[in-house]
Amino acid sequence: MNNKLLFLDIDGTLTEPGFNTPPDSALKAVRMAQENGHKVFLCSGRNVAMLSPLLKFGFDGYVASAGGYVVCDDKVVFDRPMKPELFRIAMDCFEKNHVFRTVECLDGTYGDEGLGELLEGADEFSNSELLRFRRQLSETLDIRPMNEYNGAPVYKIVFMCTKSEQLREPMELLKNDFLFCVQNLDAVGCLNGEIIGLDFNKGIGIQKICEFLGKDMTDTIGFGDSMNDKEMFEVVGYSVCMSNGHQVMKEMADYVCPSVSEDGLYKAFETLGLI
Repeated sequence: MNNKLLFLDIDGTLTEPGFNTPPDSALKAVRMAQENGHKVFLCSGRNVAMLSPLLKFGFDGYVASAGGYVVCDDKVVFDRPMKPELFRIAMDCFEKNHVFRTVECLDGTYGDEGLGELLEGADEFSNSELLRFRRQLSETLDIRPMNEYNGAPVYKIVFMCTKSEQLREPMELLKNDFLFCVQNLDAVGCLNGEIIGLDFNKGIGIQKICEFLGKDMTDTIGFGDSMNDKEMFEVVGYSVCMSNGHQVMKEMADYVCPSVSEDGLYKAFETLGLI
């Protein structure tokens, strides 16, 4: 087998949603794959601050902020924050429609007051992104109050609201400048999603690493579970979805492996002959 570039989503793929410690089996798989000559990258919607606790495990680089900031072998190969004027238009429109917002910079994340209350009652719904943000708010990843935001470049806006009608105006106003990734969570009275610039996504981030390393896209394998992995699955040579993933992503994937809680990554690496 040619040496491959492996791209791992974090929440729901490498780790349980909202946590920073992968299963021992996943870390073993990563180490064994690297020993076999493959390179392993994180590929996440998380910003650098949110994914930094995982860097101690020895990854070869990362696609952060859903493709807005890309590092390979300790070198920044792509850096594309939102244009300030578009960021302000988006923020104002969300606020006008009473949509809760978090903004993600490289070194921190800032959220509107009241977001925690919006997520109450979500325990029974196994959605990776929703569970991740609830845990982040209450436990690990330090989402700071919006009034502490200091004007640093923003790579992504995450939004949550209770009615789809609240997104009609933002989606119409912003459709020419942003990609909307929306997960409909009406079962718990909540919708969540994110907007990112049309000039980057996880797929573009992967392409930037391939260009930097002189590798062909056919030598890439992407592992994910949620709708923000769609662009990754569209460009990689082979795609793997976790069994705990979104149904749409399972249908897109070349292969569906066991869930993150069932040593899914290790079993997938083994099945694909990476280890």
